[in-house]
Amino acid sequence: MKSLLTILAGATLTVAHPSDDPSDAPSIRARPFALATLRFEQNATDGDVEVVFEVMGGTDGLAWLSVTGPDGRKVVDFRAPDPSTLGVRQFEFESPEPPDPRVVMAAYPEGVYTFTGGTARGDTLRSQATLSHRLPPPVTVVAPADDAEDVPSKGLRVTWGSVPGVVAYKVIVEDEDTGAALTLTLAGSARSLSVPDEFLKPGTGYQLAIGTVGSNGNVSFIENGFTTAEGM
Repeated sequence: MKSLLTILAGATLTVAHPSDDPSDAPSIRARPFALATLRFEQNATDGDVEVVFEVMGGTDGLAWLSVTGPDGRKVVDFRAPDPSTLGVRQFEFESPEPPDPRVVMAAYPEGVYTFTGGTARGDTLRSQATLSHRLPPPVTVVAPADDAEDVPSKGLRVTWGSVPGVVAYKVIVEDEDTGAALTLTLAGSARSLSVPDEFLKPGTGYQLAIGTVGSNGNVSFIENGFTTAEGM
């Protein structure tokens, strides 16, 4: 069924029903999304890759969202079940992570992806983002060593080697018992991070992940684990 649109005086657009998709209609006056990105994330430790979409419509909820790939396929197609729900303001979608990264890259080819959507109030949004298959090289973690034990829970400094050409590093330290995580994004010139003493507990296992962020937004993570010393 074709979209039902009503063009009011002054070229104002309203959507007759939030589930209707006017993205293919000509001459739609649309504003950009507050956020519309996609990227590849690689776990270099496990050897898998996934695609991550992040979308934010602004202060209003989205009643519908569509993302079309460079080959014309719709890769995201969301509809709010009822306008009374006010839509969804922010999304983060992740693809599966098959063992062979080539499977994901074939499913999501390089090129320009078009994001279109409509708010619960009837506004139309449109943005584009470019996906690249080029992944940045991962870091080499210097300290703490993988599977290190008796790591001091006070004054811990995480360090890593230099990776040329990256624009930022993402560092995540996660408590394996509670799932509580410290997540920071640091400049591409950073080589270390001092973990706050308040975050670490004695005799606890932690997962450390350090990601290199390329200029195209893609990220390559390295993961290792460590255990803090008892009574420190």
